[in-house]
Amino acid sequence: MFSIDGAILDFKRLDLLAFGDTALHRLDARAKVIVTALFVMLVISHDRYELAALFPFFIFPAAMIAAGNLPCSYIARKILLLCPFIIVVGIFNPIIDRVIITHLGSIAISGGWLSFFSIIIRSILTIGSAFTLLALTGFPEVCRALEQLGMPRPFAVQLLFLYRYIFVLTEEGGRAARARQLRSCGKKGMGIKSFGTLVGSLLLRTWQRAERIHIAMLSRGFDGRFHSSRQTSFGRREFVFIAGWSIVLITLRTTDITRTIGLILIGRLN
Repeated sequence: MFSIDGAILDFKRLDLLAFGDTALHRLDARAKVIVTALFVMLVISHDRYELAALFPFFIFPAAMIAAGNLPCSYIARKILLLCPFIIVVGIFNPIIDRVIITHLGSIAISGGWLSFFSIIIRSILTIGSAFTLLALTGFPEVCRALEQLGMPRPFAVQLLFLYRYIFVLTEEGGRAARARQLRSCGKKGMGIKSFGTLVGSLLLRTWQRAERIHIAMLSRGFDGRFHSSRQTSFGRREFVFIAGWSIVLITLRTTDITRTIGLILIGRLN
């Protein structure tokens, strides 16, 4: 009965983490959005068979989590929740692409396996950076930053409403599941027969509640603009943050750091 409620509270923790008071939290949201977008583009720009060159990019989410005093285990759990979907995306690669690309000792490794693990690593990096951005900034501030960076306001507002609707949907789903369990006295109730009616009723209830919320927002003067309790400005700290991380990330993309470190270690061992 409390699983949905627990999931809601756990997801809302991202918004609560955004109220931190570290140097990263105080940065203008636009700087964090720009650097995260650059990070994502550089990660996904790697070749599909590239694997070793992706590992140095873990320095970015790790540094952001450490500097922002974010709970690493919480971010890791959020990423693990999406891992089954990531595996489904690339699970057929080893079957389709059987061309041998490299050998690990006596073990032949096909291109399908390399691309499969590359998809997993890239997904972990990009999803982890997105969760880290939300935990450091908050989704409303991210939408506000996107609007300031040129996204049309209707799109940014729709993103924010979609995010809020997720909570409305899950809260109504929790109420429906609780009512169903109480009326069935611990049994399965009407089983799968009532599932279609339950889903239809849930969508109607969430739609009506979302409309009431929108009317309440309009009655309080909502005009489509974002208002924030934390006022920030784009200054020298933001330029330094963007320039510093841009240099680091572009260097990681253009230089095979893993291979360089491997050659240095082999040279010392010899």
